[in-house]
Amino acid sequence: MKKAVKVFALLAVVSTLTACSGSIQNKEKDCSYDYLLHPAISISKVIGGCGDTAK
Repeated sequence: MKKAVKVFALLAVVSTLTACSGSIQNKEKDCSYDYLLHPAISISKVIGGCGDTAK
């Protein structure tokens, strides 16, 4: 029983981490970047790789 609880807890943690990723694309749909936890802290966003995605 303890092993099943540990496995369930591990699956819950993994599914939570994978749910925190995504992709942002600009309106022209010619550039996009991926993020892991939050779009504002993506390296591509910080360096301005796609420019302003709010255009």
